[in-house]
Amino acid sequence: MTDAALPRRALADEISAQGSLTDPGWRSAVEAVAREAFLGEAVYRVDRDERGTFYTSLRRDQLPATDWLALAYANDTQITQVAGVDAGDASGPVRGSPTSSATLPSLVVRMWEAAAIGDGERVLEIGTGTGYSTALLCHRLGSENVTSIEVDPVVARRARSVLHSLDLSPTLVVGDGLEGHQEGAEYDRIVATCSVRTIPHQWLWQARAGGTITTALGGWAQASGLVHLTAHADGTATGRFTGETISYILARPHQPPPRASFFLHDREQRSTHVDPQAVWSWTGRFLTQLAAPSAELLGGGDQVILLDVATGSQAWTERADGGGWVVHSHGPLPLWRSVEDAFTQWERAGRPEQSQFGMTVTSTGQRVWMNDPEAPGWFLPC
Repeated sequence: MTDAALPRRALADEISAQGSLTDPGWRSAVEAVAREAFLGEAVYRVDRDERGTFYTSLRRDQLPATDWLALAYANDTQITQVAGVDAGDASGPVRGSPTSSATLPSLVVRMWEAAAIGDGERVLEIGTGTGYSTALLCHRLGSENVTSIEVDPVVARRARSVLHSLDLSPTLVVGDGLEGHQEGAEYDRIVATCSVRTIPHQWLWQARAGGTITTALGGWAQASGLVHLTAHADGTATGRFTGETISYILARPHQPPPRASFFLHDREQRSTHVDPQAVWSWTGRFLTQLAAPSAELLGGGDQVILLDVATGSQAWTERADGGGWVVHSHGPLPLWRSVEDAFTQWERAGRPEQSQFGMTVTSTGQRVWMNDPEAPGWFLPC
């Protein structure tokens, strides 16, 4: 038995105990694939100071081999690139947002199980990343059934090298995953390991009728929902959210534009019946994002801050002196009014969990609804 065999088996046991690994085929893949090969020579460690979060490189040659293996097979996300700088190339602290990572293995497996991938099916993976998730697919399905797209050419080149060193030869494409890969269509399953604000129509066209699209629907309010859609012959798709607390980095074209420092303005002040703390729940953030899709969500606790990047509109809450909450508004968009309306609809629908939400995609719009496709809902910013 190799040095890594026991950690791989322990990782599979841990993921199984969490309930994320139920399919023997995926367990076999987790036990077979060498995750340490996909971490390269360094990963980032997260640190904080008075200026906020920064990242420092943790190099493989700085650790005993047993410690590096323990890191590789911990059920954790390992950040490999920040602001376009690979961990192995960092000469000092790096600030910015992570742009590539080795996602925690339980999340990868949950995605594959949520996508209901069966033996012999053809899969298009959006977001190769380090290549670990691609390797799991190849082990389960055979390389000939796997196509994977990565937008970053440096990340893609490294993943290709590692996959080939393990005798895995999927179709690897460097390009915008939101465009899919028409040359390999049609696919039985399209699975994205990044979040998107809306479903790209190219995915609909490249999934076979009856095939599925599984992705995290994200946005600018720190919210996410895993949706599993079935593609139909007429070019539409329908499906429901799984309710799982899964989130991924937003696809680069879907990330918010740069925002300068801001000041809170107060043009209008009134009371509100929505408890701001309700916004911070998993479903609450999702509702807020649906109601105000072009706003960033900041703050915490009793203070919710919504900043609309397109118009400069603002809404921010605070606890009133006599009890309850006050909302301050500024700008042309009634951001908090939209949030109040969303929470009112949610209350009337019986406060459903996210697993009771669904989605309909057509050529003219994409709509998220609660409980029933004919029920009130929200159109996404297509």
